[in-house]
Amino acid sequence: QVQLVESGGGLVQTGGSLRLSCAASGRAVKDYVMGWFRQAPGKERETVASISWNGGRTYYADSVKGRFTISRDNAKNTVYLQMNSLKPADTAVYYCAADSAPALHTSPDEYDYWGQGTQVTVSS
Repeated sequence: QVQLVESGGGLVQTGGSLRLSCAASGRAVKDYVMGWFRQAPGKERETVASISWNGGRTYYADSVKGRFTISRDNAKNTVYLQMNSLKPADTAVYYCAADSAPALHTSPDEYDYWGQGTQVTVSS
């Protein structure tokens, strides 16, 4: 199985940018569809973006389209989430996850392995 560790979270002002990283170990990330998810206090975990094993297909939630970009570097066993034009509504704990199935699933329920999360806080 794969172990995932997120990094890159922090406090940023509205309109700022952050780049999250998800480093994989134990098994090559190229074997998985990868996704980024977030959970704000009192809310359900929601899908932010997902990417196919070779990066050829991506999915974005409507709330982040045009602002966030998911990418992967299989040689470095790492997946990224570039977040631009951040808003206070983006404040949440962000998680990366791996899905063993080849389909580009968008539901968190379909993902098998999860990182511990990294906090993103956007101040107004």
